[in-house]
Amino acid sequence: MSGVTAFLTDSTLCIGCKACEVACKEWNDLGDDGLNWSGFSYDNTGALGHSTWRHVKFVEHPPEIGHGGNSPEHASWTFSSDVCKHCENAGCLEACPTGSIVRTEFGSVYVQPDICNGCSYCVVACPFGVIQRNKEDGRAFKCTFCYDRQKVGLIPACAHACPTESIKFGTLDELRVEAKRRIEDLHSMGMADAALYDPVDTSIGGLHAFFIEATHANTICHPSLRFRRFMQSKVGNRPRSAPACWLSERFWLSSAEAGDEGTHTFSAQTNQRSRN
Repeated sequence: MSGVTAFLTDSTLCIGCKACEVACKEWNDLGDDGLNWSGFSYDNTGALGHSTWRHVKFVEHPPEIGHGGNSPEHASWTFSSDVCKHCENAGCLEACPTGSIVRTEFGSVYVQPDICNGCSYCVVACPFGVIQRNKEDGRAFKCTFCYDRQKVGLIPACAHACPTESIKFGTLDELRVEAKRRIEDLHSMGMADAALYDPVDTSIGGLHAFFIEATHANTICHPSLRFRRFMQSKVGNRPRSAPACWLSERFWLSSAEAGDEGTHTFSAQTNQRSRN
């Protein structure tokens, strides 16, 4: 497929099978993440990282009889496949001092591992906490958008393996049209809180991997609704700029848990990951 390409991940179709995770690891020869029981979920992967480029997040909620599914008033057990967003204005690319991170002809953001010097500037510049440094190897890694597969006309492994077509792959413009149509269909079926996450009106400038979600499940795979409200606010008469959004999801989730939009505290997990 030629031209600028993208992922559209429809969380309303995801069944949590993790076929995308497995396909990604097999194609890219990535190691496992350990089999330790986290105690937080049936998902032991936990998050995206240097050895996990696709991650299906399990968002668990207390069950309530007679509710869930299409009811926006009550959340149900939700799944969503997370991935690098390949931002239009990519903080990692702008922060890289060696030129290791480049924009490909497909519009994706690609890390050239043979040029990476392990400085981790990209890690702290990523607004979604996606890219991570491998502390054993010393270099940073993330989703390549299956650049090698795209070069020979194949679709990315994760999209190819998805049994429900929750992960759609195509041209950027066509998928944005498809996303709009899907949202209209979901609304007509009573899923009133279905929404598209593609922050074109922020300093990120839009994504090459965007998401359809039920907005009550605001901890699925991208910044929370609290983050969105913050980014939509202004500083004086100016919109928020890049430094305000170069903060990982965990930063905003930790501040949301604290219940204070004005005072934010990084979680220990965020600090630890930044140091690795």
